[in-house]
Amino acid sequence: MLMTRHRHALVSAAVVLLLFATGCARRPSVTQAAAPPPTGAPVAVAPAPQPEPAPAPAVPPAPAPAEPAPAPAPVVTARPDPNQFVPDPKLPDIYFDFDKAAIRPESEKVLQASAEWLKGNAGRALIIEGHCDERGTEAYNLALGDRRARAAMAFLVAHGVAAGRIGVVSYGKENPQCSERTEECWSTNRRAHFVLKAQ
Repeated sequence: MLMTRHRHALVSAAVVLLLFATGCARRPSVTQAAAPPPTGAPVAVAPAPQPEPAPAPAVPPAPAPAEPAPAPAPVVTARPDPNQFVPDPKLPDIYFDFDKAAIRPESEKVLQASAEWLKGNAGRALIIEGHCDERGTEAYNLALGDRRARAAMAFLVAHGVAAGRIGVVSYGKENPQCSERTEECWSTNRRAHFVLKAQ
């Protein structure tokens, strides 16, 4: 019986070895084919193309020098010499509302007539004085008087009077026409006054 077991064990081991030997087939070895040796004359190999250098960034052309702007029309900011400028009845004053520099409708008619007269007398230089009533600070009224004079000037220029012959000056509240402390008096001080270069 021991012999039988021994024989079975041997047979089993032989079967296992046989299965192992036949079940694990050998892998084929892979070989790389070598290129055949050259047979003809050697061939020159062209060098690899070099990349072209990147183009330089485009530099915009320098802008052409701008033509100088025309000089602005001279504007008189110094106070006129009373001996050189005089009022003319053909250029009456215009009046403004309290704390305003807008041209009133009734003042537009006065300024239109003044513009026509000035265009007919083109050789006369004009200064427009801006005036205020006594209320407010000196600095504020100087600025307000300037706005009033410039508003009158803009109207005249828009109606054909050459800007180069007009100057403006502000007296603020320092040169009142009336010194009473009433609205009627104050309203006469809120004005633009026109003076011409004496001939």
